[in-house]
Amino acid sequence: MNWGHKLTFTILVFIGLMSYLVYRSLNTDFQLVEKDYYNNELQYQQVIDAAHRTNELKDPVHIRAENNLVFIELPAEMKNAVSNGKLWFYCAYDSKRDRKFSFEPDENGVQVFERSQFEPGNYTVKISWSHRDENYYKEIQFSL
Repeated sequence: MNWGHKLTFTILVFIGLMSYLVYRSLNTDFQLVEKDYYNNELQYQQVIDAAHRTNELKDPVHIRAENNLVFIELPAEMKNAVSNGKLWFYCAYDSKRDRKFSFEPDENGVQVFERSQFEPGNYTVKISWSHRDENYYKEIQFSL
């Protein structure tokens, strides 16, 4: 094999590899975390303040799974105190697994979900709630 054949072979392999990479890049599904991420980013200082306020509570927010139920429990000082809230089970690798709920804990500060509402996987549970015109926010890593 002379140098002309080697050069032709190298160019053909390069063109084939580049064609394959272009094909793969055009068929890749890119998912954004949120559709309206720009406006959420502008208001992110409020999230930072709410997270700091949550960290100052005496007890942490707990999440646990028992049998077929998932429990989210607020600290004792927040019982009977939530006026409104949001709960987001965020799955980083598949937006189809994300679940959003309104956060409405009972008089003991606990909200219960059935495990069948979620597909198995790793979630970041994002909890936000209000109490006496103060906002609170917590993110917890959780696996089902």
